[in-house]
Amino acid sequence: MNLSRTVARAATAAALAAALSTVAVHGAEAGPLTDRTNKAHLLNRPADDGGWSGEGLSLKPADNAAVNAFYDRATKAEQTISPQVRTAAWISGAELIGFDYRLKSPDSLKRKVATSLKEHPGQEVNEALAEIKDSVRYTLQWPDDRYTKGVTVASEVLSAWGNESTKWSNTWARDKGYKAINSAWRAPSSQHVFEVQFHTPASKNAQEVTHKLYEEQRLPSTSPERARDLQAEQDAIFAAVPVPSGADRLTAPAAVPVG
Repeated sequence: MNLSRTVARAATAAALAAALSTVAVHGAEAGPLTDRTNKAHLLNRPADDGGWSGEGLSLKPADNAAVNAFYDRATKAEQTISPQVRTAAWISGAELIGFDYRLKSPDSLKRKVATSLKEHPGQEVNEALAEIKDSVRYTLQWPDDRYTKGVTVASEVLSAWGNESTKWSNTWARDKGYKAINSAWRAPSSQHVFEVQFHTPASKNAQEVTHKLYEEQRLPSTSPERARDLQAEQDAIFAAVPVPSGADRLTAPAAVPVG
């Protein structure tokens, strides 16, 4: 059975409209977009000349304006992407984790771009922005016994809407390190790229637990010996994450033919 064609036929305009209507009702309960980096706002401030600086990083006025424009495009694109992701989660029986944080904050974008420009002399700001896949991001989660089917259905639904799969990183087969599926999609109307992570409760918990370890590991002040210890600790945490049956063989859905 070709699941892509099956889902594409099932996801008719009427069915999807009904699903979107149902999800919209539940979505009214969702909180507003939330910025995780409230403390960062106290440290990262626009410069007097229209630039930006924070945490030892800076952006020139023109580069800062480009990031602001990118953030505005992400904000607009999110309004059409979110209903589709919420519906894909509903159809596949997924729990949508951290929905309030679906937009990366302006300061986070600026730190990421400023870091990239600093690490790659000569890079243009638009080149750095083109590498950002998670300005709009989502996490879908299923229990282990429903994970493989859930990912398949959710990704096929997203594909059926014309979202183009631009990245599919399945790390479930790794011996060490992060375990999950990180995917990126290009929305057909806005052409904006967004990220969807597919997790189990255990893999999501491991991601959250290891995040602080990773942040310490990447600090310039962290010694090589401490960095190795932190990496070993992260590897041990992810090694304890069970691999759902068939998860390591999941691949990106084939593009659904138009017409």
